[in-house]
Amino acid sequence: MRETDLYAPVKAYLEGQGFEVKGEIGNCDVLARRGQEPPVVVELKLTFSLALVMQGTARQALFDDVYLAVPVSGAKGWKLRYKDVLRLCRRLGLGLLAVDVKTGRVTAHLDPGPYQPRRNGKRAGRLLREFERRVGDPVTGGVTGVKQVTAYRQSALRAAEFLAASGPARARDVAAATGFAQAGAMLRADHYGWFERVERGVYALTPKGVEGLAEYAEEVAALAAD
Repeated sequence: MRETDLYAPVKAYLEGQGFEVKGEIGNCDVLARRGQEPPVVVELKLTFSLALVMQGTARQALFDDVYLAVPVSGAKGWKLRYKDVLRLCRRLGLGLLAVDVKTGRVTAHLDPGPYQPRRNGKRAGRLLREFERRVGDPVTGGVTGVKQVTAYRQSALRAAEFLAASGPARARDVAAATGFAQAGAMLRADHYGWFERVERGVYALTPKGVEGLAEYAEEVAALAAD
């Protein structure tokens, strides 16, 4: 397939909506006009890529209505990141056309337009609380495939260390010793399998909890030094 294979279906699609269409006008792959309406630009590429996005944003310096046109995506194409692709195009004000070269069908997944992002205040608040509660900087930015040392895990490590030293203890005593007011809820939830209830309101460290202290020995030492 070549980029020129996309041109005829896109041209027919726009002409079906009353546009006059011409190819390769200056740096524009496709330029279309309908009466006195603002021009429409379409940039053609065989894959959705950064190069295509940059091409589209460059055309926005000339005209407002810019579409990116790519072949219909299969299981291994941009369909895998469909929501992300749409979110990016919407944020940049770009339209998105999917071209089925075999049938000549063109589907508009998104039209160009101004975008005003809606802030997710609830999620942003969670991130800021995590930032404030996390002790030190235990996780290297960009790392993947490892268990992250979150503020919650740090609190669990403090509780595990306290129980390892004291033996079974009441949840309120764990809260007082660790400074984590929600210690009782954490002990009951036991997300890591580190704690077990031995009687009402009293918790002990499990063998898995002992392993957790060994696994995160460096972090435990850093918390103790804080």
